[in-house]
Amino acid sequence: MTKRAEILKLVKDYYAEQFGAKKDFKPGDRITYAGRVFDEKELENLVSASLDFWLTSGEYTAKFEENLSRLLGVKYCSLVNSGSSANLLAFMALTSPKLGAKRLKPGDEVITVAAGFPTTIAPIIQYGAIPVFVDVTLPTYNLDVSQLEKALSGKTKAIMLAHTLGNPFDLKTVKAFCDKHHLWLIEDNCDSLGSKYDGQYTGNFGQIATSSFYPPHHMTMGEGGAVYTNDHKLIKIVNSLRDWGRDCWCASGKDNSCNNRFKQQLGELPFGYDHKYTYSHFGYNLKATDLQAAIGCAQLEKLPGFIKARKKNWQKLRQGLAGLADKFILPEPTEHSDPSWFGFMLTVKKEAGFTRQEIVNYLEAKKIQTRMLFAGNMIKHPCFDEMRKSGHGYRAVGELTKTDVIMNQTFWVGVYPGMTDGMLDYLIAVIKEFCQGEKNV
Repeated sequence: MTKRAEILKLVKDYYAEQFGAKKDFKPGDRITYAGRVFDEKELENLVSASLDFWLTSGEYTAKFEENLSRLLGVKYCSLVNSGSSANLLAFMALTSPKLGAKRLKPGDEVITVAAGFPTTIAPIIQYGAIPVFVDVTLPTYNLDVSQLEKALSGKTKAIMLAHTLGNPFDLKTVKAFCDKHHLWLIEDNCDSLGSKYDGQYTGNFGQIATSSFYPPHHMTMGEGGAVYTNDHKLIKIVNSLRDWGRDCWCASGKDNSCNNRFKQQLGELPFGYDHKYTYSHFGYNLKATDLQAAIGCAQLEKLPGFIKARKKNWQKLRQGLAGLADKFILPEPTEHSDPSWFGFMLTVKKEAGFTRQEIVNYLEAKKIQTRMLFAGNMIKHPCFDEMRKSGHGYRAVGELTKTDVIMNQTFWVGVYPGMTDGMLDYLIAVIKEFCQGEKNV
């Protein structure tokens, strides 16, 4: 047996010793909203990659990109260091001078929603474009497509939206609107890996899409994200921006893949200036490491099972809480969709007889972890203080009434694959116990 094989055998044994024993759930144990689900394969891949000591992107990265592309049915995938970086790159790619008249420029407007995670809209603001916030609908928690025409102006150039907690937005209507008005569509797919709309995976409908592999998400590599597209020009721009803005597209450790390394005239550089140090964009360094990709390759093999478990867990909660429709707005999938759920949303009705804070406090006291729908209403946060006072930097369509309902009355609990039937039964029982007034902490 080689030393490498010995090491990996010990890693497998270590997993069995450290993580292998699963204790049965009992009331009073912590129920988290999310968590890592893994086995010895992730540890073996991680250690194997570390033994190669190739610390930047490499063979595992290429394998992951290829396998994720194949799974989703997209042509190109670029692994990056986080979902937030993926959103930044997806948006900034559309500002590239290489897109000519179609490029986004400062002052252009991008339609989005305020009920979501901040990094869906942060790149818009950071670039100097104008987010235009549209209200959402309940119980889907997605964009109210009836407001799209009101949001449109002569400056509108794109729509950038997340599929909310795995529930796809109305892609048919949004895509038709974008096609009609010649708009870019960015799908923030970070909370929805594996969701389908009309039988097709989300991430395939816009020109460009993103994923996140942070631990609570559908699969993880610790930190990590991806940008994917069917457009060859866009993926070259994404990779340029990801890799310092350079013009060269050689893989790490490779030289002269284009066979023109010293044979080009670009910008006002001297003829033959090294293509590896020629820059077409003002870029970043947002690459992931091969160590992350090694974990991701093992997780990707488990993804179909993860998706199945999330759907099963969500359905169990939906059926178990169906009798509480007088207390909560219960979640519903978007028409024509098959969500890969990230969480189970509950909006406390005004007539429920209790507030969101009261039930959240009760659940947390019972060691059941809860989460808000991220920002609730992003416009109300301190980072918007200056823009709210000045009246510049963003635009809102109407009063965002449902968005404020989410901010004040909505929370969610987990459906991640690590949740057992015992956990879900207990969660259902505790919520019913609270609603029926049989509260005991």
